[in-house]
Amino acid sequence: MKKIFNTLLILSILFAFILLFNPNSVQAVALDDIEISTNKDTVNPGDTITLTITFGKPLGAYTFDIAYDNNLLEYMETDGGTPNDNGTRVRVVFYDSTGGSSPKESMHITFKAKEGIMTSNPTDLAVTAEGLANPDASENYDDITIALEKNIVVEPRYEDYKFDLSYTGEPIVNSEKEMVLSLSSSMGKNYDHARIILDAATPDGGNVQMKGTDETQTEYDLIDSGWGDPSGYAIGGQNVNKVLNLRAIFDKVGEYKLTFKLIDRDNSDAVIAENTFTVTVTDTETTPPEEETPENETEGTIEENMTNTTEENLPNQLPKTGINLYIPIVVIMIAIMSTSLYIRMKKKNK
Repeated sequence: MKKIFNTLLILSILFAFILLFNPNSVQAVALDDIEISTNKDTVNPGDTITLTITFGKPLGAYTFDIAYDNNLLEYMETDGGTPNDNGTRVRVVFYDSTGGSSPKESMHITFKAKEGIMTSNPTDLAVTAEGLANPDASENYDDITIALEKNIVVEPRYEDYKFDLSYTGEPIVNSEKEMVLSLSSSMGKNYDHARIILDAATPDGGNVQMKGTDETQTEYDLIDSGWGDPSGYAIGGQNVNKVLNLRAIFDKVGEYKLTFKLIDRDNSDAVIAENTFTVTVTDTETTPPEEETPENETEGTIEENMTNTTEENLPNQLPKTGINLYIPIVVIMIAIMSTSLYIRMKKKNK
């Protein structure tokens, strides 16, 4: 029995040495240099995004699983193996059938953002792997069981918010002026706590009061406190159109620069959008433009009008006057011919 035990011990030691020093033996080590990256951090509906997995060394075999959110993305294609998409995960399998002459050092997988996305959606692409081996399969690598994640954002194509200020006629000093302020965007980014404030640059010594009411008839002082609840209000989505009816009083003649700002209360009052409008304040009503002369009235002095009328009424050809010389000659010839004819007829009758 002791002899058998010693024999097994010797064989075990020999086998261990063979595994340790044989260059073709299979060992499992960590694939520490693997990296994942995307060609963009934000993707919009209908656009594609490509994930690249860089191995750090050539691989002759691997199986990668890439998990994704199918509410936001759909799988398009893979470069670097045979894909199998189950709707939430793409499995990519590669084996170098040449025996090590055509290994891979990286692979690419492309997704497309789905249509109809209306808000910003942070998400990630999660990568795990198994069956990793070097080109000649002499070395195996540890499975990647803790997912490597790449964070991205899937969101609509946002349009900047834009202010518009409208009113009729120039404001008059110390007189209340009605104005309309609108804030619009065909696709506005979503904010949970936004506010509208006003900065006014006035002539020296000038002041402006700007108060407004919204659709609920709530009144706000835009200069002192801004518009809306102090903590802000939610804004964003399709076809944003906020309208505020304003009443302004300017106490000095001159130019006022009114800068309306949309700020984010959740981000240290960072400015989301702003527009500046120049308002010119006068001390009297704007002089109406001079009336145009009616088409049926003629400008100029009485003498000029009379001259023009006389010239316009002149005929193109003067009328003929006196007796035409040819008329008596014709009459005389007719008389002579008639007399001659009468005499001939009389002689013939005799």
